Amino acid sequence: MMKVYIITPFPEIISSVLGRTMLAKAEERGKVKYHILNLFEFLDNENDRIDDYPFGGGNGMIIKPGPVFNAYESINDVSRVIFPTPDGELLNHKLAKNLSKEKSLVFICGHYKGIDQRIRDSIVTDEVSIGDFVLTGGELPTLIILDSIVRLIKGVLNKYESARSDSFYDNLLDGPHYTRPQNFRGMKVPDILISGNHEKINNWFLEKRLKKTKKKRKSLFKSSLVISYILFILFSRTV
Repeated sequence: MMKVYIITPFPEIISSVLGRTMLAKAEERGKVKYHILNLFEFLDNENDRIDDYPFGGGNGMIIKPGPVFNAYESINDVSRVIFPTPDGELLNHKLAKNLSKEKSLVFICGHYKGIDQRIRDSIVTDEVSIGDFVLTGGELPTLIILDSIVRLIKGVLNKYESARSDSFYDNLLDGPHYTRPQNFRGMKVPDILISGNHEKINNWFLEKRLKKTKKKRKSLFKSSLVISYILFILFSRTV
């Protein structure tokens, strides 16, 4: 079971999401255990504050190292410490898959202008970005990163294979999906999908994924072209 610790000055944002959706089911199924650490509870004294003005001047407030170190040191089992930040490594499937194999993860949610650099230098092992933009706090990025990780843990999703067919799992984007009704306002489901021939369906789906990846993500397409071509040939031989 993976243990997840989230250090945040706004625990209600985190708990409101962890209490429902797939993340909640993951905990119910015993695959993950969440621990939310309220940063305000780790002040050296109750009259202190978690942030202060930056040395050297400048706008904004900086989260002080004391409360974060206190919260971190209250955790006994730490594998990796993640700090969501725009200047970190861009989140992708490979990174999420790698993190999903850890026994425990700690997330530090920044706020205001940022966190004291000594936290990043001494505690953080992974600085992760969800994109080239800035948000008010680290709670939403933390939840996004966490969702991408937890869904890859075997037994979390109803069918683990559904995660294996997602976009980026094999460096290809996901293909088109259809459900009932078969004919909606004149738009029909492709005949191949109701043929019952699973080999042909797999072949069709792979071809659609290849075309979609080539059209929308050419760099990704080039990196996956050789393996995709081999898979395509193998599927073709089974038809």
